[in-house]
Amino acid sequence: MSTPKSVPKNQKNSVVNYDYDVIVIGTGPGGEGSAMKLAKAGKKVAVIEKYKDIGGGCTHWGTIPSKALRHSVSQLIELKNNALFNNRYPQQHSFTFADVLRHTEQVVGKQVKMRASFYNRNNCSLFFGSASFVDNHTVQISHADGSVEKITAKDIVIATGSRPYHPDDINFNAPNVYDSDTILSLDYQPKNIIIYGAGVIGCEYASIFRGLSVKTDLINTRDRLLSFLDAEMSDAISYHFRNSGIILRHDEEYQKVESTKEGVVVHFKSGKKMKADCLLYANGRTGNTDQLNLQNVGLTPDGRGQLSINEYYQTAVENIYAVGDIIGYPSLASAAYDQGRIAANLIITGEGKRKLIKDIPTGIFTIPEISSVGKTEQMLTQQKVPYEVGRAQFKDLARSQILGSEVGSLKILFHRETREILGIHCFGERAAEIIHIGQAIMEQPGEGNTLDYFANTTFNYPTMAEAYRVAALNGLNRLF
Repeated sequence: MSTPKSVPKNQKNSVVNYDYDVIVIGTGPGGEGSAMKLAKAGKKVAVIEKYKDIGGGCTHWGTIPSKALRHSVSQLIELKNNALFNNRYPQQHSFTFADVLRHTEQVVGKQVKMRASFYNRNNCSLFFGSASFVDNHTVQISHADGSVEKITAKDIVIATGSRPYHPDDINFNAPNVYDSDTILSLDYQPKNIIIYGAGVIGCEYASIFRGLSVKTDLINTRDRLLSFLDAEMSDAISYHFRNSGIILRHDEEYQKVESTKEGVVVHFKSGKKMKADCLLYANGRTGNTDQLNLQNVGLTPDGRGQLSINEYYQTAVENIYAVGDIIGYPSLASAAYDQGRIAANLIITGEGKRKLIKDIPTGIFTIPEISSVGKTEQMLTQQKVPYEVGRAQFKDLARSQILGSEVGSLKILFHRETREILGIHCFGERAAEIIHIGQAIMEQPGEGNTLDYFANTTFNYPTMAEAYRVAALNGLNRLF
């Protein structure tokens, strides 16, 4: 990784009048993080959004709607499983995908209104239209009415996000073939669905559809579900999926997808055929860089539409930055926001002192949730680190028993000698919230990060946080 480039001496005294200090392209988490920090530092900021509303893919098609859907379905499952309500107040009709979408639309509307107020309060100039580069200081905006205008800035931040990958041999215009964006337009309740791609998005939607009693086939092109996770967490979600009725098929690749009036038929290279009412293709994403005319500034994205950057999010062109999904890993909304702020910090100060944290938590909003931070058991074994494990089973916690949500566990990995916490893995409801307690301790310097903190701390009772004390004591009991 390279360091920030300095301005040549012969250019330091030259004065160029730009329309803005910075142009930010995209209003998702990365663009918002950049724009807000720049504006609060007194920079004159222009923000360009291609869609009719601000928020980016995160707000309109990705994180927010899918998590709102997941929450509604999770509540339905909870209602079905609660004998108190199920026996006394029988449901008059089954909820459909379209029913739960109504809640999603309300959440998206609130998010758009709130985020639009951020830009207004901080005096950012908002432009709605498609952005493309004229040169490394000039951006052309093509508006929906056909008009075109150009604006200039000293620095430019690209935060255009990503979209679902579309293989050329699948007809996504067919009425029963969807991707993770268009699935939000599904206006009927399918009896069965095939989800191709068992990554985070595929697994989350498998939970949603199965929670709505849709027969769900989840096709995984790899040999294990969510193989980047700690193996125990991967095994747990696989077991839970099968137990809920999801059919898992590993190591499968499609040969062709046939769309008919009756549904969709997927032909696999293994010789198998599967039929369903519809197909959700959720296997990979592509960076939104193809319409930016990057050749005009000498930038070339890779085959996935992603740009290379240094550790300060500068591209090969020193005044052009890239953040969020268009730079690849970790492709998380949370990380994109911080990336935008780090890039903005360099623009403001000229110094690259801020960096993204090393251990970024992973939150997977399946039903139940999965969340992890730090090393897995497999990593520590491979690195020959002498570690031990402390576990807490949710079924043993009073709060879980009260909530009727006893599926899940918390696992703490720690160094046998120093008791330093090396990794935390959680499976169960509210896992994405629970993980942050452990993350806060892991981030403490030196002796502040040890298992003893959890063993010696008094937690509210009954709470889910108490799982940390239970897991810590369990781990200490394993030492000898």
